[in-house]
Amino acid sequence: MKGIIAFFSLIGVACGSFAQQIPRFNPDTVKTITLGDNVNIVSQKLSVETFIKAITTDTTFYTAFRKMKKYSFTAENRIYTYDKKNKVNGKVYRKIRHHNSGPVKVEYLAKQDTGKVFKKNGKYQLYTLEMFDYIFMNAYASDFVPNAPAGDGGGGTNASYKQKLKTLIFNPGRPVKGIPFIGSKTEIFTANMRQYYDYGFQSGMYLDSIPVYRFKVSVKEDLSSWTKDGLMIKELVTIFDKRNFEILGRYVDMKYSNMLFDFDVQMNIEMSYFGEDKLPSKITYQGNWNVPFKKEERASFLILQKDYAAGDLK
Repeated sequence: MKGIIAFFSLIGVACGSFAQQIPRFNPDTVKTITLGDNVNIVSQKLSVETFIKAITTDTTFYTAFRKMKKYSFTAENRIYTYDKKNKVNGKVYRKIRHHNSGPVKVEYLAKQDTGKVFKKNGKYQLYTLEMFDYIFMNAYASDFVPNAPAGDGGGGTNASYKQKLKTLIFNPGRPVKGIPFIGSKTEIFTANMRQYYDYGFQSGMYLDSIPVYRFKVSVKEDLSSWTKDGLMIKELVTIFDKRNFEILGRYVDMKYSNMLFDFDVQMNIEMSYFGEDKLPSKITYQGNWNVPFKKEERASFLILQKDYAAGDLK
């Protein structure tokens, strides 16, 4: 059971403005993409298969996180927790300067906690917040290492579920092994699963300056409620730079319920160019999850990373 809790907490801390919708309690209100008309497939010489192949074979999205190590940058993190009525009952704010060289890797420029954030023993009230710190406060120093494989979920407990998260975010469409009733539900590009999804793409502008394609996979509207409830990934949106067909963003909307757990999460990751490198600039998450014998957790995150400056690391 602890493994299931860890996995869905990790899902949460990864990260939907690309989806053109307002989630239930997402702190992110900044729109970064403006959509145009549907793409003319004939004139553009594109097809659904073109985008699916690009998604399943891409390595640049993961590489962008690895490249953070080459830079110093400022990260601003806002975390909110909620009660059952979706009213804010806890806030965490961090403004951090990450240094890529020298004895101090993380410098706190601002740090503030209010509301129901910590227990009396000093630990976080919510496991989601504990995993947030585990991922983001360690990622710059150890998580995204050169030539690290997507993995199959092996290793210790934390390493195992971090690998499951990486599979979901960086290799969507592949099975996530080791989670009961879930593994094959992520394979949305297989012949069997395609009967349940619509696939389409549009042109757009990202940050008012970058021409992009927005490729969207979504559950078909005419399916029965029973069939829809059995599909874990409700929507997957991927943003491609038209100029080089690299991925600039990814949004995932997931909802599923069975006897073991109940979760409803949306997460979004966006990239921006800094010099010649593509680097993470915004990560958002909102959602809730519930497992037996544990308190239901509701939280949302907004992570902004900026002021990248190259340093000593290569």
